[in-house]
Amino acid sequence: MTDMILNPGAVSLGHWRAIYRGAAPRLDPACAPRIAESAEAVQRILAHGAPVYGINTGFGKLASVRIGDADLATLQRNIVLSHAAGTGEPSPVPVVRLMMALKLASLAQGASGVRPETVALLEAMLAKGLTPVVPSQGSVGASGDLAPLSHMAAAMIGVGEIEVAGERLPAADALARAGLAPLELAAKEGLALLNGTQFSAANALAALFETESIFQAALVTGALSTEAAKGSDTPFDARIHELRRHRGQIEVAAALRGLMAGSAIRASHRDDDPRVQDPYCLRCQPQVMGAALDLLRQAAATLEIEANGVSDNPLIFAESDEALSGGNFHAEPVAFAADMIALAICEIGSIAERRIAMLVDPALSGLPAFLTPQPGLNSGFMIPQVTAAALVSENKQRAYPASVDSIPTSANQEDHVSMAAHGARRLLAMAENASAVIGIELLAAAQGCDFHAGLSSSAALEAVRALLRAEVPMLDHDRHFHPDMEAANALVRRGAVAEAAGLALPGIA
Repeated sequence: MTDMILNPGAVSLGHWRAIYRGAAPRLDPACAPRIAESAEAVQRILAHGAPVYGINTGFGKLASVRIGDADLATLQRNIVLSHAAGTGEPSPVPVVRLMMALKLASLAQGASGVRPETVALLEAMLAKGLTPVVPSQGSVGASGDLAPLSHMAAAMIGVGEIEVAGERLPAADALARAGLAPLELAAKEGLALLNGTQFSAANALAALFETESIFQAALVTGALSTEAAKGSDTPFDARIHELRRHRGQIEVAAALRGLMAGSAIRASHRDDDPRVQDPYCLRCQPQVMGAALDLLRQAAATLEIEANGVSDNPLIFAESDEALSGGNFHAEPVAFAADMIALAICEIGSIAERRIAMLVDPALSGLPAFLTPQPGLNSGFMIPQVTAAALVSENKQRAYPASVDSIPTSANQEDHVSMAAHGARRLLAMAENASAVIGIELLAAAQGCDFHAGLSSSAALEAVRALLRAEVPMLDHDRHFHPDMEAANALVRRGAVAEAAGLALPGIA
């Protein structure tokens, strides 16, 4: 596990991606003074004796209840234990680690009032691979991701479970094994740990990072499908896209031109192709995929801002000894970003499935029915296309915007919520579906090109075909199809397809 210096408030998406992939963040030592000053400000605020939400009052609808000084530590412990009320399957370890890192960066900006030792414990847990077991359901995205973050905070005080190297242990035991002591919460600390958007943001960022590989692979498989169907490259002419001016569309068209450059398959029918226009799934790739790219970049910009912000409540301003209550915990920006990612994922898979359907239909593709040399005796790609259709429909159902939903909570104190956690949590499953669709297209497009024996595609696409054929031979007769799909999907997920093609496209994040 590699270490990476985290500079809170100025962390790039590339750094967040590295943490998601396994890097252990360490705070820039320059954060220490402002963390300490923030904690000291809480003590000065308490000394003033005035009621301050979440520091010496109850929470939510109980904010009018004043808490005595002797019970302040108990108040913070109680909020963690009472709010650790999530349910459902445990969140994936990489997502929880990213959530922890996001919380670490937020606390380290000196606006949350937590002590240096609290930040140090969170940092040490990340460094030692201690990941709280966090149920995936239970947040409505305001007042922050209370239930998921409470499970993280509970593990820090020795309650609940922690996963270490694939083993689930009681939190206190896991901390002890790592030479760490459970945290004893001080004033404001429980609330600071569990209030914020880090669970929603972590899930949205994780999906964004997974979608990068899927999007790039889909450009490659789209070009390969165009080759298999002997489609035209005219719709990718730069002049067409410059007239419309959308950045993503222009870049996708350029990428497709580059992927197909030098193709003997395309050259073989450039002058005698009877088709005036190809189906939209081929012809409109720049328009559809370009729009998806623009949408993903917009979501990435929102999430980068959110990841570098402070989203708990109240916020501590040490220079004036003020604790200001606001609504930074409301995850509406994350909800909108998650909905944008969902739409993009859905459309990436949808147009790819249409290309698969086109390839298996001899009336549209000019290829043998279902891409098998002996249709009838063999079913070929008949059911893989059905699987792709099923996955696309599943993603359509999941793509309904979560951000338009709201349900009042906390006795109507929290009367409008973002549903960001739900919106973000669905995305990894949607990305898995889209990846499987692109994997099927990779197999189908390569199979289609195999029928053009004696003609090679471009150097980039031939490299992709060679990559696939090193693991999956041509389907000359029916065989157990599932292993072929798994192998192709793995190539898509790990970014090998785009890498083999040498795809030169500016990144999403």
